[in-house]
Amino acid sequence: MTELRLEHARIFLVDDEPANLKLLDKLLRVQGYRHLVPIQDSREVLPSYQEARPDLILLDINMPHLDGFEVMKQLQALKDPLLPPIVILTAQHGREHLMKSLMAGARDFIGKPFDRIELLMRVTNLLDAQLAHRMMHDQKAVLDEMVRLRTEALNQTRLQVVHRLGRAAEYRDNETGLHIVRMSQYAALLARSLGWSEPDCELMLHASPMHDVGKIGIPDAILLKPGKLDAAEWDIMKTHASIGADILDGGDSDLLRLAAQIALTHHEKWDGSGYPAGLKGAEIAQAGRIVAVADVFDALSSSRPYKKAWPLDEAQAFISEQSGGHFDPEVVRHFELRTAEILAIREQHLEL
Repeated sequence: MTELRLEHARIFLVDDEPANLKLLDKLLRVQGYRHLVPIQDSREVLPSYQEARPDLILLDINMPHLDGFEVMKQLQALKDPLLPPIVILTAQHGREHLMKSLMAGARDFIGKPFDRIELLMRVTNLLDAQLAHRMMHDQKAVLDEMVRLRTEALNQTRLQVVHRLGRAAEYRDNETGLHIVRMSQYAALLARSLGWSEPDCELMLHASPMHDVGKIGIPDAILLKPGKLDAAEWDIMKTHASIGADILDGGDSDLLRLAAQIALTHHEKWDGSGYPAGLKGAEIAQAGRIVAVADVFDALSSSRPYKKAWPLDEAQAFISEQSGGHFDPEVVRHFELRTAEILAIREQHLEL
């Protein structure tokens, strides 16, 4: 037994007989133990435990109010992973009595009257075991925290790559990074308003910036053409939805799966006139229907080298007018309910 453990080991002495408590205290204190907590009323064990967990409990069985078995039952109910060993103090040595004590949670026994050498050896051995148990528990907690921090760092790295992939597509189309910031926040806001869970709203926030990643696969002559696209060029342009889904498909994360779904469906229209599959109504994934509103509103209300921004009231009116046509009426309804918050997001992330 090291001096350090002698100095810090906290031991409960639980017995309704003052003489027994006095004897236990004397035997252990002479050996160097200083943090001894004598408890004569067994009803005080649980409050004392909750105030400061001991390293060892020496517990009498036959006591008024609560016997030792009832005390052990209270302690077991705490589900404490660091529950200290309990040593039964008993004058009964029958097999049935000992088995009942072990089943109730006792780790060892000390017979009455106490043998000083036996008492000290059992206390030393059980404190050694408890110390080792605590060290393993603490080490596991440290390792768990290291894993958590590493996982968080990997997630942050993955999100940064995702955001930069989305920005790469926007830059090819003369967009700015602020477009995807605004649009993704609009989409997350609408998802939350529609009843999505917070984790799913977080996924929407990070997945929606990749909605147009497929533009990476569109030739510059078409993507950057200043004039109107002809029919053949428009057909090629429309393939960016499928290209984006192909780029993002096959991922093993919820983030990439949602991003692929959004890339594929955000150009579909509620009335079935969209692309690439001409889906209609609820056939379109709700995530795609949400991003459709968020993306179009930001595109209309933002200026670009090739167009002026629409006045906000006109952009809002267009979204409302297209309810049941281009857009899901329910998403439009929530857009109208959340207009003030959407405009606040826009104001926070205006182009310089």
